[in-house]
Amino acid sequence: MTVKANLDLLSRKISESARRSGRSVSDIHLVAVTKTVSPEKVIESLQKGIQILGENRVQEALPRMDLIRSKGYTPEWHFIGKLQRNKVRQVVGRFSLIHSVDSLNLAEEISRQAEIKGTHQDILIEMNLSGETTKAGFTSGELLSQLDRINRLNYVKLRGLMTIPPRCSVPEDSRPYFRKLRSFGEEVDSRLGKICQIFSMGMSDDFEVAIEEGATHIRIGRSLFGERLN
Repeated sequence: MTVKANLDLLSRKISESARRSGRSVSDIHLVAVTKTVSPEKVIESLQKGIQILGENRVQEALPRMDLIRSKGYTPEWHFIGKLQRNKVRQVVGRFSLIHSVDSLNLAEEISRQAEIKGTHQDILIEMNLSGETTKAGFTSGELLSQLDRINRLNYVKLRGLMTIPPRCSVPEDSRPYFRKLRSFGEEVDSRLGKICQIFSMGMSDDFEVAIEEGATHIRIGRSLFGERLN
């Protein structure tokens, strides 16, 4: 299927999921994950209405951003992959939102680099709600103990939470993790005021369930662009 056909199908599914959960489709944002996707396909997606591009790898993202800009396109860029501290300088100020802040040290480095650049950086906290030792992110207890310190950083703005549930063969199995993220967001809001405006959760296999549980941003790669090259 073409990018247009895939996007049309995704749009219908997003609308149906929003309707089932009594939500407005305008509150749900599709982040097109462009990892390993050809520039031609990325540009086609922009021509068909995609507004947010999500990048996983700094070394792949920066030249792609320059290329897309040279073609006259100005999408919103989100960094959604694992961010190493030594790459923070390259990311801060170039991406409107970093989804994957998984430690206090990383948040502090983002704030430090944002101060150097004279800007403020919007971030999401990545939550590890499954307890998987191979997965990055804060546990609920870790974040609650460090939340005030993150919120006091002068050059980052905490906008919400992100999570990746365990790989499941049935989308419904992801629902408890999405529900838990929204619930935890309410706890964060009770401590800091209403700051959790973004819930980044749901990918190609489970985004419909994520929308039903309150996702504001869904990260879609394969269902939009087809299978990855690697």
